[in-house]
Order: sequence, then C-alpha cells, then structure tokens
Amino acid sequence: MRVRRVFDTIALALTAYFAVRGLVRPEGVGDLLFPILAVTLYLALTLLALYVEDPIPPLGAEDPDPAGGAPRERAGSTLPRWAAFAVLAGTALIPLLVTAYTPPADRTASHATWYLGAVGAALTIVCARHRPIHAWIGIGILALHSSLTIGLLPALSLGLVGSAVWVAIAQLLLVFTDRAYRDTARLAALQQATSAWQASQAVRRMERRQRVQYALAVAGPILSRVIAADGVLTDEERTEARLAEGRLRDELRGARLLDDDVRDAIEAARLRGATVTMFDEGGLDDIAPEDLDAVRHELADTLRQTDAARIIIRTAPDPQVAITIVGRSPGGEGLTEEDDLQLWREVPRPGASA
Repeated sequence: MRVRRVFDTIALALTAYFAVRGLVRPEGVGDLLFPILAVTLYLALTLLALYVEDPIPPLGAEDPDPAGGAPRERAGSTLPRWAAFAVLAGTALIPLLVTAYTPPADRTASHATWYLGAVGAALTIVCARHRPIHAWIGIGILALHSSLTIGLLPALSLGLVGSAVWVAIAQLLLVFTDRAYRDTARLAALQQATSAWQASQAVRRMERRQRVQYALAVAGPILSRVIAADGVLTDEERTEARLAEGRLRDELRGARLLDDDVRDAIEAARLRGATVTMFDEGGLDDIAPEDLDAVRHELADTLRQTDAARIIIRTAPDPQVAITIVGRSPGGEGLTEEDDLQLWREVPRPGASA
C-alpha cells in the first residue's frame, strides 16, 4: 500500500507538471480553448490509467505462466483491457489535437511538445499496471506522429527518448517486482507448509509417546516379572504375559482403532483363547472423532458377538469401508483353505453411500 501511494504521488506530480506546460502560452498566442481541451483529455486519461480497477476479479484469475501453465502471481493490480485501449486511443488523439492548434513554426516550442513527455508518462502508468504491450504500441504511435510532424531527431531530443526510457524502466521494474512477489509468495507457502508439517510431526510424536506410556503402564509390570523370573512363570502369569504382549502390539499397530470399549472386547476374546490381530493402514485418518467413536462401538459389538478362534481386524484407505473384520475357525497355520470363514464384517465408512 505504501509503494502504491508513492507511485501515485509521483505520477500525479508529473501529470501536474505536463498539464502546466500544456497551458503556459507565450505572449500573443491565441485562445486557450483547445489547449485546455487537450490538457483535460490528458488528465482524464491519467486518472483512468491510475485508478480504474476490475470490479471483482474472478477467483484464479492470475495470468498463466508461459513456461509451465501454472498461475503466475503479480504484484499490484492489472489495468482492465478496455481501459488500456481507452488510454491508448487518447494518447494517439492528444498529439493530433496539439498539432492541429499549433502553427507549424511553433511545433518545436515547449508549449507544443509537452505531449511527448505527457503521453510517455501516461503510457508508463499503463506499463506499470501490467499492460506493457499497449504501452509500447503507444510509444510507437507517438514516435510515428512526432516524426511526421517535427522530425525524428527533434522528437528524440525533445522528449521521445525519455518517454521510451520511462516505459522500459517501468517494464523492468514490473518484471523484477513480479518475480520478487512470486518468490515471496512461494517462500510464504513453503514456510506455511513447513509449519504445518512440524505441527503434525509434533502431534504424532505426542501420540507415540502416549501410546508407549500406556503400553508400558499395561505391559511393564508383567514384563518386569518375566525378566525377574527368567521366563519361569505360572499359568496365570503366562496368560497375563500373553495379554500384555497383545495389548502392546495393539497399541503399536492399531491405536486409532482402540478405545476402552474395544480394548475390553479384544481382551475378552483373547481370554477365551482367540487370536486377535490388528492392522491400521491409515484408513481412519480422515474420519472425524465423533464418527470414529461410532466405528469403534460397532467394532466392539462385533467382537463380543463372535466366537471365531482367529480374528483379523484391518483398516485401509477405502471410500466405502472403514474396517474389515474377518473371523476364522482353527484349521492350520496362516490363512489357508483349511480355515473356515466364520465372520466377515465390513464396517461402513461414515457418510459413505450404500
């Protein structure tokens, strides 16, 4: 905003300077009707170039990057195309108007060549507002007109070179500021992504610490007993060790599947001799907490209702299914053809269509 304010101040100061040059007349020159008309047109074009904006630019309206087709961010606003053509037409009309009311002998005087700098200043604004092609077309029209009326060399010495240089500088600054703005936007996006990644990693570390602490709180005493007894345990301690080992695996493999209700249901299944295996492959990561509670409740109910000897609980990124529960009767090692399928339950993902 401060840069725009400085830019506007400089542009208005130059506009006032050229307007005064166009109105200051030497003694004996006729009325000021046509000079006032030319200066008024110039002031209107300058204000048009400075302040006209698109009403509401559409989303994603950035110009595409010609190298890769991706949107290219820009620093500052873009002059509407119709306004750029209006300024271009006006800057072509002003030299014709000034030449028409100026006698041929006076066409190289200061009050008759003010349009060379004035038109250049207006075209510089057009270029600075991301319309460099229109600005250079205007410079070409200005050069052609001044060459035909006062000659190319006098036109160059009286302001044509300065106008072209202003437009060139404006285009260079436009390229550099757009590049700086684009790099700054990319850096901000990278910093935001990095912050989000760091926050997610911090959450994951906290979750892992909580899981380990819970697992150690549950399995730590019996593991210490196993070490102290050198593996010589009673039947009750062996059962407790087996349950503790299962809890530890569950916390590491499928923490998103677990709540107190599911833990109790799994422990009850293991106490009756069933083998329960859990695999969480990320299928629950995008489910809201309240929906996840409903999924866990259905899992716990399913575990209480089955008497399968081998139960496998698995999640996977599926658009329809949150959890797949498979129960088999004993029949050999692994999932072989000898196993009898006793349970196949697919817990639907909340919100999935039937």
